Amino acid sequence: MDTLALALLAFFTTGWFVLAGADIGTGMLTPYLGRTDRERRLVLASFAPFFLGNEVWLVATAGVLAGCFPELEGTLLTGQLPVLVPLLTGWIVRDIGLWTRGRGPGPRWRAFCDGAVTAGSWSLALATGWLLAALLTGRPYEPATGPTAVLTALAVAALFAAHGLGFATLRLTGLPYERARRLVGRARRPWHSFALTAVLLGGLPLATGGALAPGHHTADEATLALLVPALLVVTVPLVGVQAWIWHAFRHRVTGPSYL
Repeated sequence: MDTLALALLAFFTTGWFVLAGADIGTGMLTPYLGRTDRERRLVLASFAPFFLGNEVWLVATAGVLAGCFPELEGTLLTGQLPVLVPLLTGWIVRDIGLWTRGRGPGPRWRAFCDGAVTAGSWSLALATGWLLAALLTGRPYEPATGPTAVLTALAVAALFAAHGLGFATLRLTGLPYERARRLVGRARRPWHSFALTAVLLGGLPLATGGALAPGHHTADEATLALLVPALLVVTVPLVGVQAWIWHAFRHRVTGPSYL
């Protein structure tokens, strides 16, 4: 059961980095990719069908951590509180911007919501990098400080942005696509860049697990025997729904729909 619990934690965490990394990275670059109101709507529409489903992976990660690794979860909540606050704040601000953009009175409101999406996405990416700086050094009980924290946060944010660019080349059309393609480079296939950054992002939680050794902090056998089978059952429809969403919205966006 310990091995299955570790596998589930790695699976959900990696899934969030790879899948949610696409919409976070695209949101970070919305001002560059979309110069006009319509172009920004197009950029947001490129990941609008995915972001809620992608966030489920983070919720699932938190659930596995709380249920199967309660000691580690308690250490993270107390030790990394200064990091988790901007992470959760960025998450909320970004989602509010996405949900309310089309419900405001005019262009100023839409510009404000676009700024909220961009600022929230940057906050999410930088806070995630800051968190990883502590976890990769095996110090979950306190936030990382100094050059290590700054460089790791910036490097992870840059990786999220690169992942978003690769996603944008697969989803966008027109001038936003050309801007994304210009930064990605002339790869033979548009998905090459996206696949490369997906591998790099997916490796981050695996490297973190190696540094933290979460297997030493598992719950008792009775708890794992109850939770792990239930989590395995839930995982099947989660993966199925996620696969359906990505298949249903696999085509490029040609108009500002979904918003």
